[in-house]
Amino acid sequence: MKRQEEKEQEFAFIKEKIKDKPIDRRRLLLRFGYNILCAVMFGAIACLVFVWLKPYLEEWLYPKGESTISIPKDDAPEETEEGNGEQPEEPAPAPTQAPENQTVIMQEKLELEDYQELQDKLYEIGKQANKSVVTVTGVTSGMDWFDTPYENENRAAGIVIANNGQELLILTEKKVIADAQEISITFINETVVSASLKKYDGNTGIAIISVPLGKIPKETLEQMAVASLGNSYLIKQGTTVLAIGSPLGVNYSILCGTITSSQNEVTTIDRNYTIFTTDIVGSETGSGVLINLEGEIIGLVLQDYSNQSDRNTITALSVSEMKQMIEDLSNGRDVPYVGLRLSTVTEDIAKEFHIPKGVYVKTVVMDSPAMAAGLQEADVIVRINGEDVATVEQYNQKIYALNPEDPVVISIKRQNGEEYVDLDCSAVAGVLK
Repeated sequence: MKRQEEKEQEFAFIKEKIKDKPIDRRRLLLRFGYNILCAVMFGAIACLVFVWLKPYLEEWLYPKGESTISIPKDDAPEETEEGNGEQPEEPAPAPTQAPENQTVIMQEKLELEDYQELQDKLYEIGKQANKSVVTVTGVTSGMDWFDTPYENENRAAGIVIANNGQELLILTEKKVIADAQEISITFINETVVSASLKKYDGNTGIAIISVPLGKIPKETLEQMAVASLGNSYLIKQGTTVLAIGSPLGVNYSILCGTITSSQNEVTTIDRNYTIFTTDIVGSETGSGVLINLEGEIIGLVLQDYSNQSDRNTITALSVSEMKQMIEDLSNGRDVPYVGLRLSTVTEDIAKEFHIPKGVYVKTVVMDSPAMAAGLQEADVIVRINGEDVATVEQYNQKIYALNPEDPVVISIKRQNGEEYVDLDCSAVAGVLK
């Protein structure tokens, strides 16, 4: 027994001792950095996925309403056989027996205070209409010949014509924002927001710019108003109107006057417009609109169509004839373009000059779809895509029904010696830039 214990003591010189593993700080830092990198990558990917899905989720959870606008159209007055646009005279009423009791009319003398009261009422109409007026500013910048940076600002009046639930739509002139790097809108309470060009018409120079509603403060939306477009076919010589916007080159001006002529026309490409002349003195650089006594817009004051006479009175294009174009531009649709300046061949003109009734081609615009189709001056258009046209208005309706790049067959009569021959010209509608 003792011997056995001695043996165990003899072989007990090996003892096991477990030591803690030393900490590798470099490796620990690398692992920690790797985990942070993975977390950052996961967060970035999740963020990108959420950003990508956000518009789809918003559209699914909160569907947006219809963003297009519709402008009620006005019926043009029917032309008489002479084509002068005058209404036929009404037959005189049959004489009736005078009533026994006649009304006595008392004439009251007007005082200066009465005149001032009328003026105040007129200017109150303009003041309310000015809530739909904004200042449009286009900023262009660049370098001159001496490598010196410069910045130019062009300003004009704009009119708020619609709110489609997503953006505010403003009508102005394209020349103000042509080549502008920045477009801004100043509302009546001096709030300034950025805007963008939506569409424009290269023929009249009218442009529609848009401002997202989210950019406009609530108090500004409460102070401004959307303008109403009136029926300019009801305007006649002697009608009282107001000019608002920037008729004198200064925004929010209010001028009062009367219509001196409502029968003149201005010829533009593919369309003729009625132009109103007034006795209101304005500026060649002025812009804005004419409104009636209900505060409705009945004419557009455009610089390209301003009166260049010494009197420099304000002229305006009839708004009823432009409502379809304004609606199309507001909805982001291009205005179709063929490239003709036209006039209507009335029955009297046809008899006097021995020209077929239809739409007379005065000018073919250079490099236009009409020129490519082979149309020439003095051609008489009688059909568009197989449908008869007898006036410029009917021609315009057929062209407006097209979309850019749509084919169109224009049937004409062309003089060949002493007679007219029938021809078909195939064109493709374009867009005038």
